[in-house]
Amino acid sequence: MTLRSVCVFCGSRPGRNPAHATAARETGEMLARSGWRLVYGAGDMGLMGEVAKAAGAAGAPMLGVIPVHLLGRERTRRDTSGFVVTEDMHERKKVMFMNSDAVAVLPGGAGSLDEFFEVLTWAQIGLHAKPILLLSIDGYWQPLLALIDHVVAEGFADASLKGQFQVVPDVPALEAALARVLRNA
Repeated sequence: MTLRSVCVFCGSRPGRNPAHATAARETGEMLARSGWRLVYGAGDMGLMGEVAKAAGAAGAPMLGVIPVHLLGRERTRRDTSGFVVTEDMHERKKVMFMNSDAVAVLPGGAGSLDEFFEVLTWAQIGLHAKPILLLSIDGYWQPLLALIDHVVAEGFADASLKGQFQVVPDVPALEAALARVLRNA
């Protein structure tokens, strides 16, 4: 049986809502329980650190990917089953994406938005058909969804753009969606 991998993009900060950190820990535990590998940004801070600590503690295989310029600036986890240092942020996203079967985007900031939009754009132009899931704890991604609706309404994207990703409200729904798509991968 092939090891399935989930790329998790999320904040390197904890954010203000404690529910986001709880969901990050639950996501890491869920990945381990499901036998899936975590592919993530190798950081040990914020939501990224919460996912990784929980996944590692529960025995999930992990691949951490970090650009060389962040090695001295961010605390990294080296207790992963794989650790890759890239030249830049773009290469980091590409390595993470290429080593995964699905993408889960948890709450985060500009970096998480960049990561989401890059994989979404790749899907939109037909470069991949990997599932992209937005974990919208307490409606976190609602403003983003409104923006995407606005972009479509204004004619800058086809309505099919909204079919390139799925929004889930909690970790059990994320687990169910991943189980569905990874079973068919």
